[in-house]
Amino acid sequence: MPVISVPQAFNEEDLYVDLEPITGHRLFLKCEGFNFAGSIKLKAATEMVESAERSGTLRRDSILIESSSGNLGVALSMIAASKGYRFVCVTDSRCNLATRLMMEALGSQVHVVSDEHATGGLLGARLAHLRDLCAADDRYVWLSQYTNPDNWRAHYFRTAPAIARWFPHLDVLFIGVGTTGTLMGCARWFRSWHRPVRIVAVDSVGSAIFGDPPGRRMIPGLGMSLRPPLLDESYVDEAVRVEEADAIRTCQNLARRGFLFGGSTGTVVSGATSWLARHGSPGLTPVAIAPDLGERYLDTIYQSNWVQTLYGGDALAPPVSYAGGIEDTRAVRATSD
Repeated sequence: MPVISVPQAFNEEDLYVDLEPITGHRLFLKCEGFNFAGSIKLKAATEMVESAERSGTLRRDSILIESSSGNLGVALSMIAASKGYRFVCVTDSRCNLATRLMMEALGSQVHVVSDEHATGGLLGARLAHLRDLCAADDRYVWLSQYTNPDNWRAHYFRTAPAIARWFPHLDVLFIGVGTTGTLMGCARWFRSWHRPVRIVAVDSVGSAIFGDPPGRRMIPGLGMSLRPPLLDESYVDEAVRVEEADAIRTCQNLARRGFLFGGSTGTVVSGATSWLARHGSPGLTPVAIAPDLGERYLDTIYQSNWVQTLYGGDALAPPVSYAGGIEDTRAVRATSD
């Protein structure tokens, strides 16, 4: 029986869902949402805070500050509350209401930016606001998840080895991209593994991570309007882009089988299913990483009025039954490099 005294001490690392009965393709989904922060971001948050403490950057009178679309903000709120720090999260209007309320319940301040930056979109506006706050008070400590190598180190030391323990014959790994911390940590670790693993990055249409022009994105978590400084494309074998409507349909299909996942997970599963439909083989061992669960998305991707207003009725189209599981009649609109 595990007994803990701080919330960040608990994280279920070894839970996988076999998605073949649902998607019709052999695919194992690593579930990262079973911790008190509710997402994979707990790992990066813990690594960045503890590293800042070891270096002396973070002191007792420091105020943590970070830009986040939601999940990292919750993780840092939880850790700050546990350790006695103040925390300010700078987010934007796409952040789910439940996520903002959760950060506030944990004692954090949440600044919501609604006007886009002239060149950097909402992310650029968040970063500009954050820099202004730091310039006004030297107690602020910005962990900078976008540039901090401890972001990817968390997954190099924890996420990748955990996958390797259970899947010694892993062939392909699907990883959603935002800051690219999870992608870079896992890709670096598997580069020196005993067998080659194909690393497939899953991005949202409208994201500029892999050189596309930025466009509208309403689901927080994956994608960026700027190229992430942590990204090293030499470690990436392929990038798959997924329309948000397809991610929503995937989430709804999973929920109809009892698995309530977040929008980031729907994007990753949609991209992985599309890739496997084109490249999969019976003997392939594929794993996808699910960053979070779905409770925080109940008023967005699981709310029919919100979906229909933004994406039209097709995003709510019912799935069609088939022998192996359920799948939308329209092919997932994903493209690969």
